[in-house]
Amino acid sequence: MSVAPPPVRPVTLDEIRAARERIKNTILRTPLVKLRHDAAAPEIWLKLENLQPINAFKLRGAANAVALLSSEARQKGVWTISAGNAGQGVAFAAREAGVPATVVTIDTAPETKVERMRDLGARIVKAPFDACWRAMETRQFPGVDGTFIHPFDEHDFIAGNATLGMEILEDLPNVKTVIAAIGGGGLISGIGSAVRQLAPQVRILGAEPETAAPGALSFEKNSPQEFTDWRYSFVDGAGGRSVFPRMWERMKPVVDGSIVVTLEQVKQAMRLMADKARIISEGAGALPLAAALTGRVGDGPIVCVVSGGNIDLAKFCELIA
Repeated sequence: MSVAPPPVRPVTLDEIRAARERIKNTILRTPLVKLRHDAAAPEIWLKLENLQPINAFKLRGAANAVALLSSEARQKGVWTISAGNAGQGVAFAAREAGVPATVVTIDTAPETKVERMRDLGARIVKAPFDACWRAMETRQFPGVDGTFIHPFDEHDFIAGNATLGMEILEDLPNVKTVIAAIGGGGLISGIGSAVRQLAPQVRILGAEPETAAPGALSFEKNSPQEFTDWRYSFVDGAGGRSVFPRMWERMKPVVDGSIVVTLEQVKQAMRLMADKARIISEGAGALPLAAALTGRVGDGPIVCVVSGGNIDLAKFCELIA
């Protein structure tokens, strides 16, 4: 029997400000740096979430969600489903709070990410991608008990992610467009929730790989879609098989669309960040820059959210070589 989640509702500015206060001693207020790329335009800035203690933005949402758990929920322990970054976020926040954590992880998840989750004290349960994707809808998994923290469809998680949008506007008030990768949709829904309320003129765009772009399809059809040509790629932290109807409900009011890029464009973006700014980004973290460089986003200032840097270094060298 699946567990019914609470109804979707907008994230308020008060909730985002409260989340910011709650997580300030756990997360890093990450820098926003200008990318000195070779072209005169567009003006591009990078929001470096790869510098978080777990090298990914997910710590924001996880820290807020864990901090808001009742004492009863803490006693049960927590669990989540993750290819690596949400799992690390939940494991890190749970360890800080003295709460046991289990992560159901995709069996193709990079060993680097799995090892990091283990190092943070999480119990690991491996399962095929389809089983994990289904469990995200039903919110249950055989043999795993405790309080479920959804890796993206979770109000408190999204409020934590939204703190990122607030920081961008403070550091670059004249920003025209913010681009973030779409995986489950929790990052872009969070950023959009903050930016729409504080600076409605700023465009919010998603970025997805050609191998997994249900977001772009959903915006094209104006309803949540499944991506039938889904293929696994090195962009493992973004690009789902479908947009969950609940996430479409969250995204639609605060996101303007999604740009699809090729895997080659993602590699070029990873190479450019390494070359010009000495930034190590995983595939998902490079999607927004790849999108910005297509010329389809218009002029800047554009902020590209480098959502994470959890990639095996040998794999990184191979991809940017």
